[in-house]
Amino acid sequence: MSGASFQLSKDSFGKLVLTNAAGEVFEGVNPVRAFPIQSPDNCISLVTTDGREVAWIDVLADLPQAQQALIRTELEGREFMPEIQRIVTLTSFAMPCTWTVETDRGTTDFVLKGDEDIRRVGAKSLIITDNHGIQFLIRDMFSIDKNSRRILDRFL
Repeated sequence: MSGASFQLSKDSFGKLVLTNAAGEVFEGVNPVRAFPIQSPDNCISLVTTDGREVAWIDVLADLPQAQQALIRTELEGREFMPEIQRIVTLTSFAMPCTWTVETDRGTTDFVLKGDEDIRRVGAKSLIITDNHGIQFLIRDMFSIDKNSRRILDRFL
């Protein structure tokens, strides 16, 4: 869908408002990624609070900059998945164990309860869920540094 098919703005409460080509106004719409790991900037649905889709975006970059910024800001506010850039240390290879990792949001520690908390997503991505349910992403396990890859290999 092109940017000419709808307009986006924010209301006084900071919620997204979509006005479609027919002039219908939908308040409080939320962007939802169809493929948040493999293709985060493609296939985005704009849905109402009751889950009804009111617009579809094939490629986010095809929208005007202002609309892209509104959608990205909304997504960042709702999605929290730090991306692991390096595994610094872990307390042991026995479960549970504490991992110290560097992410795109800083260095942190988390407890991994078991092997089942490391999940493959596609051919090269992993999602690691800590004992609090927070999910960490490794976008490409083959491009991560050698020491981190060695640690991952012990769990996969």
